[in-house]
Amino acid sequence: MNIILLRSSDPWSDPSTVRLEGLRAHHLTVQLKGAVGDQVRVGLLGGWRGKARIASMDGQAVCLSVSLTEPPPPRHRFDIVLALPRPKMLRRILRTVAEFGVSNLHLINSARVEKSYWQTPLLDPGKLQEALEAGLERSQDTLAPTVHLHQRFRPFVEDQLADLCAGRPCWIAHQEAPQSLAQVASDPAVVMIGPEGGFVPFELDLAETVIARRVHLGVRTLSVDTALPAALAQALPF
Repeated sequence: MNIILLRSSDPWSDPSTVRLEGLRAHHLTVQLKGAVGDQVRVGLLGGWRGKARIASMDGQAVCLSVSLTEPPPPRHRFDIVLALPRPKMLRRILRTVAEFGVSNLHLINSARVEKSYWQTPLLDPGKLQEALEAGLERSQDTLAPTVHLHQRFRPFVEDQLADLCAGRPCWIAHQEAPQSLAQVASDPAVVMIGPEGGFVPFELDLAETVIARRVHLGVRTLSVDTALPAALAQALPF
């Protein structure tokens, strides 16, 4: 953990004093070898960041005196629309979007998405949040991406895609596109990334009819969990 995430539901004895047990207390005492008086980086989930002083420790809990003085880091300029990946990739992808500071991740169906992928326990709200928080802890962030699930491709594209773009361009990754994402990545945008093997022609054509324009990520064929950070790295927040 590069930051200790605090929650409003934690046991706060007053607005600046919180008691931590479990994994976070174990991390402070065993991993960081913290002692009374030491300072650590903390952040309130959904809120500001800052420092905390270890006020007291016992065998089970750590009490922190907290001062939150910094806003969370800037958001990424891209929202991501991603064909639901294989479950073994999904946890890694959730951490990635959290580390990059993506505000919205739309997981969508596609012709090359196996129906069984939608049954993975990783899509349960608690598991989603756990994976996202792992990314927040690494990147010293407190604002988790909002994950939206869309199990039908055509209604999503026809009924929702233009509205969620909200005036921003929509770029859809396709290896044979005439221009690269790097050439158009300076402004806020929605970026669509397909499954392994890419979007099928019908899906590409439908997205283009509604709003999307094709861009490529380079000459090499990339797996989904490589294509996503490659796309996000084109427009890092300042």
